[in-house]
Amino acid sequence: MGSRRTSRICALQTLYQLECNTVQVEQALKLYWDHFEQATDDDIRLEEIQEFTNRLVIGVMECRDKVDDTIQSSSKNWKLNRMALVDRNILRLAVYELTSLPDIPKRVSINEAIELGKKFGSEDSGSFINGVLDKISQSIEKD
Repeated sequence: MGSRRTSRICALQTLYQLECNTVQVEQALKLYWDHFEQATDDDIRLEEIQEFTNRLVIGVMECRDKVDDTIQSSSKNWKLNRMALVDRNILRLAVYELTSLPDIPKRVSINEAIELGKKFGSEDSGSFINGVLDKISQSIEKD
């Protein structure tokens, strides 16, 4: 598994923790990294994973209102607070990437989010996430 995919998984787990517990972002990241087990002893890879994970989590949390507004405006039939917790945080990660990380191709962000949905969400998560992100991606391209 690539470093970025691993980072997205770590970010999703940290965002989930932040939504379920009353902790600050820095504290959540510290708790996560204190308990993170890496399959390899490769310190360089671990450093890359931590760096990208932290970038994602901090970015999502700093832009959360804007990210949530973007998700809500593209999912008219679903209120944000009614979405599954995992799906909501996968969408947040992907929307942050789509809107704030131009060095990552849009297709990559969308595909990675769909894969996270299939792995961690419900049976329908992948298609739900794809539909919402496709609509958001089209609106970004028009801007």
